[in-house]
Amino acid sequence: MASAPDILCIGSVLWDVIGRAPSHLRVGSDVPGRITRLPGGVAMNIAMTLRRFGMKPALLTAIGKDEEGVELLRQCARMGLVTEHVYISDDLATDRYMAVEGANGLIAAIADAHSLEAAGDKILNPLQDGTLGSAAAPYPGLIALDGNLTEDLLAQIAASPLFAAADLRLAPASPGKAERLLPLLGHPRATIYVNCEEAGLLCQRRFDNSTDAAEALQARGAARVLVTDGGNTACEAGPQGTVSATPPEVLVTRVTGAGDTFMAAHIVAQARGEDRETALASALRAAADYVSGEVAL
Repeated sequence: MASAPDILCIGSVLWDVIGRAPSHLRVGSDVPGRITRLPGGVAMNIAMTLRRFGMKPALLTAIGKDEEGVELLRQCARMGLVTEHVYISDDLATDRYMAVEGANGLIAAIADAHSLEAAGDKILNPLQDGTLGSAAAPYPGLIALDGNLTEDLLAQIAASPLFAAADLRLAPASPGKAERLLPLLGHPRATIYVNCEEAGLLCQRRFDNSTDAAEALQARGAARVLVTDGGNTACEAGPQGTVSATPPEVLVTRVTGAGDTFMAAHIVAQARGEDRETALASALRAAADYVSGEVAL
């Protein structure tokens, strides 16, 4: 293999179309602002942050052969992401995500990840044909997996020998898709990254803080979880107990991709040997820098 990765990012790689306005928005608001189109998707956001911190991520996803797909692959390659394992579809369009954000946060978003869902387990072929691994010799490294995959495929992954040796890091694509991760909740090699709302959906209850959410997920069988709560205290719970940290106070200028940045920064912090408390603090700082706009898009 020409470009050996040190982590696989499996899930959505698409175009983000984000409209941002500096004012508070409500239903029906028509205000001036900025509209941008950038590479995005959960797997892509994680991969970009990992690359920014020096890791070499490979993408496992579905991208169309349309003009948008060709341009997206070119952007991925320019950023140094490994794309040789991407499933290129002749008949599926490249996916897109559209969001509107105001000074009061995310107002609304639509994720069109139908092509990723339609591609199904074709995106996993490199993990079973010997390129990256096989059932007899499963991939042994880090895998970041996002909840844009279908519930059926995530259930298949939960029981698959292809993932038996991996260090799995799981991220819900959004609160609306958080429950797709339920089949993987009890996976012994999984670390789950969620916010309080997503934790509540997985546990079918409401949480007032990240510690209660993390402990409840553990009680439901999760081996290790990290729960964020916006600008409030975040918590990690695992076999070694619970640690917490509070993110720095910053002016929020964007929110889309913040959770993905947190997850990627935490993976990097652990990869460079930071202890649990330091790694959590490092990840919260990276996410704060991102939402404040200090990190260039």
